[in-house]
Amino acid sequence: MSLRPPAGFIRPGYDPLKNPNAPTGVSATAGDASASVAFTAPANVGGSAISAYYAVSNPDQITGTGASSPVSVTGLTNGTSYTFSVWALNSYGPSGYSGASGSVTPSFQRALFAGAGDLSGSYVNTIQYVSIVSTGNALDFGDLVGSTPFGAAGNASSTRGLVAPGSTSNTIVYVTLATTGNATDFGDMTIGRGILGACATETRLTFGAGKGLGANDPTNVIDYVTIASAGNATDFGDLTIARYCRAAFQSTTRGVYCGGNFNFDPYVTNVIDYITIASTGNAVDFGDVTLPTDSTYLTGCSSTTRGILGSNNNGENVISYVTIASGGNTNDFGDLTVARRQAASASGKTRALFAGGNVGGATASNVIDYITIASTGNATDFGDMIDSPYTSFGCGFSSAHGGLA
Repeated sequence: MSLRPPAGFIRPGYDPLKNPNAPTGVSATAGDASASVAFTAPANVGGSAISAYYAVSNPDQITGTGASSPVSVTGLTNGTSYTFSVWALNSYGPSGYSGASGSVTPSFQRALFAGAGDLSGSYVNTIQYVSIVSTGNALDFGDLVGSTPFGAAGNASSTRGLVAPGSTSNTIVYVTLATTGNATDFGDMTIGRGILGACATETRLTFGAGKGLGANDPTNVIDYVTIASAGNATDFGDLTIARYCRAAFQSTTRGVYCGGNFNFDPYVTNVIDYITIASTGNAVDFGDVTLPTDSTYLTGCSSTTRGILGSNNNGENVISYVTIASGGNTNDFGDLTVARRQAASASGKTRALFAGGNVGGATASNVIDYITIASTGNATDFGDMIDSPYTSFGCGFSSAHGGLA
């Protein structure tokens, strides 16, 4: 990239002695088809105050502008590697270009949170979304269709998200992750149920466990579908114990179902099962939920290597983890920013998000927290849900489905 001032900003009275010096210390953080470019403003601003900064990509010379650091550059191509240089402008003209940032690669990582209960005891069909790589508040995506979304479960490939709305229904719906809009009918599960979990690879999604049609009727059934092809589910096998189980996640090969409840409170099970998603068959014992102390209605998500659990029915703020390839009991990870129960979770290549939940009684939380999955520690505030009726039993999933895409 040329270090000469951009020609379009050279004025008739151009005087390089009155132009600003170039910014320094440029760094970039990738987003979804975007990057945030940070820099240090020059100490020598020239003959007048700096009016704008311009961040330019290499390749493609896509430019973003702003009054201060950082500058957002949009319109980038996901999967393409970019560096960025920054220049400053005052009333006399432009600085030269800064040195280039390190290389970053934007990627499409959108997390969706679907369905939940509100403070009146009713259930809502709202779908919300955030970009996992950029903190901020959630935006409206569309609505679920079909049954009341009590105890919904969802997961996704890199392009399509599937939700079993629950409430003892056998309906499955889907959304195209890159395009906001209402869900579309996909097919039916083999048995209607709510309060269940889902795990997926890029091609296959499984729904396991759940509350059946009876008042206290847990099931050990696992179904599967091919994500790209709408149609009814097929029997996969059985979990080791019948239960209501919301916490499920995956690696590139394994699906894991964690803890749960087999007859409503206080009939808690700490069992963790796993399956090999590509091969139908019954689940195998993985280990136990030892943290948090109550595994009822946990929520779970993952990277390709580590499964994350949090937000149980006791409203603890404990986050725990397992190594998916190794099996074993849960380990302490850190704490959520807000202790709550029955939140939703979703994860990208590096981050896990916990959204909404009930903080006790008739008090809801619209807080979204995030953690860096590879590094144990406490959660950090990410942003907020659109509003705060979301008390329980919503689900989350993402286009990166645990870093698999």
